[in-house]
Order: sequence, then C-alpha cells, then structure tokens
Amino acid sequence: MHWLPLLSYFFGGVFLANAVPHLVSGMMGRPFQSPFAKPAGEGLSSSTINVLWGFFNILVGYLLVCRVGDFALKETSDVAAFGTGAFLIALFCARHFGRFHGGNQPERP
Repeated sequence: MHWLPLLSYFFGGVFLANAVPHLVSGMMGRPFQSPFAKPAGEGLSSSTINVLWGFFNILVGYLLVCRVGDFALKETSDVAAFGTGAFLIALFCARHFGRFHGGNQPERP
C-alpha cells in the first residue's frame, strides 16, 4: 500500500506551506487570518497566535513527511505528492486571502 505514505506527504506539503504566511506575518508583528479568529479564517488573529499556529503547522508537516514512510527527495512520486499539496494550498490561500488584501484584482496597464 504505497499510496498511504504519498497521501501523508501530500498533507505534509499542505501543512508546511501553510506555516509560511503565519510565521512570516507573526514574526513581522502583523495580524493575519487564522482558524482561531472570529469568523474563522476571515478575521484577524494576533501575531503571537500566528507564530504558534505556524509552528504547529511545521510540527504536523514534519510528522507527516519525516515520520511516515520513507520520504526520499530522489523519489519522484514522493516529491510530486509533497509538491502538489504545497502548490494547491498556496493557490487556495492566494485566492482566499486575496479577497481581504486586494490580491485578487487584475493588474492595470
């Protein structure tokens, strides 16, 4: 059953990519959306909450990638599963958070 580790790597990519905006915003002292805000995912959470949430995402991502199966950077299927998860959550976040930060507006010439 080689697909279970691949599923784990996919979600590991999701969690590790999701850690980036929370850690960066938190470390810059800026509030950012998080699951703990009101309304969840739309309201702003403090920079401290975002640092904590970012590190939680890193921990879960680490567990999913490094402690499940035998992740190998030279194994195309492992990297593809990880990269697909990271890419899809990045696209989702760009669209979702773009509504709040003006990132969904087309560029003008």
